[in-house]
Amino acid sequence: MAGYKCIIFDSDGVLVDSETLSAKVFQEMAMELGLELDFDTAVEQFAGTSMKDNLQFIRDNIQGPMPGHFEKEFRRRTYGVFKKELKAVEGVQELITKLQVPFCVASSGPREKIRLNLELVGLLDHFGDNIFSCYDIGKWKPDPGVFLYAAREMGFLPGECLVVEDSAAGIRAGMSGGFMVYALARSRNKEHFEQLGAVVFEHMSELEKFLGL
Repeated sequence: MAGYKCIIFDSDGVLVDSETLSAKVFQEMAMELGLELDFDTAVEQFAGTSMKDNLQFIRDNIQGPMPGHFEKEFRRRTYGVFKKELKAVEGVQELITKLQVPFCVASSGPREKIRLNLELVGLLDHFGDNIFSCYDIGKWKPDPGVFLYAAREMGFLPGECLVVEDSAAGIRAGMSGGFMVYALARSRNKEHFEQLGAVVFEHMSELEKFLGL
């Protein structure tokens, strides 16, 4: 792990296994508005993208206006699902306990949501106040702003930090900000992530080896 003084983790899909749960809620709510999406398409469309972009996608693909309470209802439903089903990404607890450098989380979600999700899976105590949100600065991935913000607050330059992501938008954000990016991939997106320039892994145990832990 020579050369890296800080690790910046994305939250959804990297620390907490929330992406498929959120996509399922988006899929169900879109269907209620007449937009039929299969689950794989929903995951591809909604995982790793901003709430603004997701709402716009639905707005663009339904007949008639979107209900004004849609986002509030989405957060209510996902909170209920997360309380029952949210888990930490497999192997991440073990990885974090082995880290010998400072680390933080930088996510597109609101700070309260990040904290709640980490608390639900027993990871919050590892991060303390080192939680940074796109909502803090008003910039969302693929803009690198949240990673630059996190690095600055942690006291490091981008070139001293390693970003761990699981989405194309996050990879682009990290790369454009001057960070080395490692990406947790599935078979459906592994080749794409490699083409974007990320170092790809499929399980946290692989990342442990990459980092020499």
